[in-house]
Amino acid sequence: MPGGNRRAKPPYESVIRGQWPRAEMGAVMGEHLGAQVAQAVSRALAEAMEEQEMSANALAKASDVNRQAIAHVLAGKVWPDLLTVASLEGALGVPLWPNHTAWPRDDRGRPCDPDICPAAVPAATPDP
Repeated sequence: MPGGNRRAKPPYESVIRGQWPRAEMGAVMGEHLGAQVAQAVSRALAEAMEEQEMSANALAKASDVNRQAIAHVLAGKVWPDLLTVASLEGALGVPLWPNHTAWPRDDRGRPCDPDICPAAVPAATPDP
């Protein structure tokens, strides 16, 4: 588990403009890769539920994840754990965890979700 205060605030508190999960991340938390991953998971979950026309109640039954836990992930109120994400992915049949190592890099060379850091430099791709 990471040390320090990186989990002190829920992911949604990093929003400075817009609404979770499509909001711009704040200057401090915007650099927080975990908050960006949590936002990407929340976005992917919302999109998958919408595409499959699945309610939180139906997904809770299919995934054996508490409906309130699903609501909290969607709202950015919790840091989603591996068991929750894996269970939701299994029930939905789609990946929710982003390929964040392939994200473009910010000016400090750290991965940055392209949906919230459009000025980031594309990640280098290895030669085949």
